[in-house]
Amino acid sequence: MVILNFIIKVGLWYLLIINIFGVLICGWDKIAAQKGWWRVPEKTLFSICAVGGSLGFYLGMHSFRHKTKHKYFLYGVPGIILIQFILIWILIKIF
Repeated sequence: MVILNFIIKVGLWYLLIINIFGVLICGWDKIAAQKGWWRVPEKTLFSICAVGGSLGFYLGMHSFRHKTKHKYFLYGVPGIILIQFILIWILIKIF
């Protein structure tokens, strides 16, 4: 039980940090787009979403109005969020 509590705490901290990073990387890419700087590749943005930063990136998308006209982001990021919630629900049911 102690190990499970530790894993849950580490997992929650990880999710907090990766989602904060998701918001920040979305904001950075928006600024870079406006100023003509080096952009974050879309593969990297989707990778951040896939490893747990999808909620933060989704919040950043709508806060910064960034990537909201791209259908693959508009539907892809919520799709990743849905898959992640399903996986979390399955894990909760298993344990």
